[in-house]
Amino acid sequence: MLYRVDRTWRRAGDTVLAGSPLTMFRLSTSGGAVVDRLVAGDHIETSTLVDRMLEAGAIHPRPERSTVFEVADVTIVTPQLGGTVRFSERVVVDDGSVPPLAGASVRLATNRGPAAARNAGRREVDTALIAFVDADVDLPSQVTGGPTASDEGIARAWWEPLLAHFDDPRVGAVAPRVTGDPGSSLDLGPDPARVRQGTRVSYVPAAALIVRSEAFDEIGGFDEQMRFGEDVDFVWRLDQAGWGCRYEPAATVEHRRRATVRERLRQQYGYGSSSAPLALRHPRALAPFRSDGWTASSLLLALTGHPLVGLGLAGSRTWSIRRKLPDVAPATLLRLSVTNHVAAARQLTTAVRRAWWPLVAVAALVSRRARRLAVVAVVAAPHRLMLDVAFGAGIWSSMLRLKDWKAITPSITLGPGRQRRR
Repeated sequence: MLYRVDRTWRRAGDTVLAGSPLTMFRLSTSGGAVVDRLVAGDHIETSTLVDRMLEAGAIHPRPERSTVFEVADVTIVTPQLGGTVRFSERVVVDDGSVPPLAGASVRLATNRGPAAARNAGRREVDTALIAFVDADVDLPSQVTGGPTASDEGIARAWWEPLLAHFDDPRVGAVAPRVTGDPGSSLDLGPDPARVRQGTRVSYVPAAALIVRSEAFDEIGGFDEQMRFGEDVDFVWRLDQAGWGCRYEPAATVEHRRRATVRERLRQQYGYGSSSAPLALRHPRALAPFRSDGWTASSLLLALTGHPLVGLGLAGSRTWSIRRKLPDVAPATLLRLSVTNHVAAARQLTTAVRRAWWPLVAVAALVSRRARRLAVVAVVAAPHRLMLDVAFGAGIWSSMLRLKDWKAITPSITLGPGRQRRR
């Protein structure tokens, strides 16, 4: 197998810092040789070190062409409400449309939501893999070949990076990158990732998701009680059951944006409304801000009007780490510290715009520091402001309805994890 290192990768001698959350690996002589070959682009056999690095998100498989699966091993399932059935090759599930959809494979008598529709579609599938693709998602051939392009014309280049991951029998789901609406919570960025709650890529949407049929059946499919967030819950339950979940942006699909601003905001509100139900099912998984205490404190000090104090705190933390890692070059530790603080700052400003904006807005009425924090959060990503505020409104509506506040509670840890010498 070929691997690529995560963007967080930093190596100094027998020490590697990488992954999400950031993890320290101490390498033995043989472990160092394995890492040398991995970075050089050689094929690497599975080992304890490789498995630990995969689990930590420090390295990612570099997909080639699958030697096990091909397009014929995949059935596309599309839940649909209203509109027109465009693809005869798919299993299209009519989720209670009025009037009924002509040409649908399955019809539910009433609208029961995407979870129930996907579960109904799975019962029509006899292939090893299922590709759940929403009706408003265009695969590459549909973009280049027009709205009537056949599923059979889907570019092989789209499938191959995803199918190759399933050569590993431990992988239960793989998702492509979903682009379309700038600032949408569906687009998870250009970097590959192991998907796990509390990490950089903590979920993937089922707008486009390939799942191993065996894994789907083992966890009982999607939770039909959830109208929103059922895909997040599904992926987390897969991970908890021991199935690997991968995000592979080498494959990209396009999600058609809603026609009006009002529809786009309503969509984001719906996404946000899944937060409290998810937090009840998965406690501590939805923290809008995750960081170590030193980084969080230095950021808050800097953003609320005490930049020199915040810089001093960050510097003292870097120096304390330097004393513990004398073989790591100071320049490497400095770059790591800067990268860590920049990533945390982005996460913090997103939390202010989404989960915490009602609290910050109230505090801003009486606090200059809160006003400063609000301005920084807006300036950090002005193009995302409306969508983030709508998402946050959904979060708060769900929390008020269920009287549970886990969805806005931050998670602060002591520092990076450690791995034993390998």
